[in-house]
Amino acid sequence: MVRIWKFGTDVDTDQIVPGRYAPYMRPNDDVADAAFIEARPDFNRDAAPGDIMVAGPNFGCGSSREYAPLALRRRGVGAIIAPSFARIFFRNAINLGIPLYVSSEVGEFVEDGDRAVLDAERGVLVVGDREIRLPPLPSFARTIVEAGGIVAYVREHGRFPDADGERAVS
Repeated sequence: MVRIWKFGTDVDTDQIVPGRYAPYMRPNDDVADAAFIEARPDFNRDAAPGDIMVAGPNFGCGSSREYAPLALRRRGVGAIIAPSFARIFFRNAINLGIPLYVSSEVGEFVEDGDRAVLDAERGVLVVGDREIRLPPLPSFARTIVEAGGIVAYVREHGRFPDADGERAVS
């Protein structure tokens, strides 16, 4: 079982990793150590690999800091569930292999600190005795996440997946 970390709406990339912790500002530090360091110090201190983030709409808004999802990937976040994501954050997270689920219902059924199991194969989040169905990722995104990210996918297949996620294109 993993922990649910519940966040509000409009969680921006500056909350995820403040600019002064950018890798180019601190080249000897791991950006994972800066995840929510100011906005949510308990997450920064206590989040464990596999934990699931549940947030309100517009998660990852703000600047296009690709190191914000990188910090979450390096922290080992198991998935992020929100009603909507900023477009560039969504793509950066998928490219890094972070499973994202677009759902407005999950936030209604979970509380911060709940214990849960994510059954990605079945597309179900189990919290207590409740099973919450998650909408599937688009096939191209699922293909990338299952490979461990876009770099891993390209290393394995030598090219990018097409929009169907079924075959690769050059």
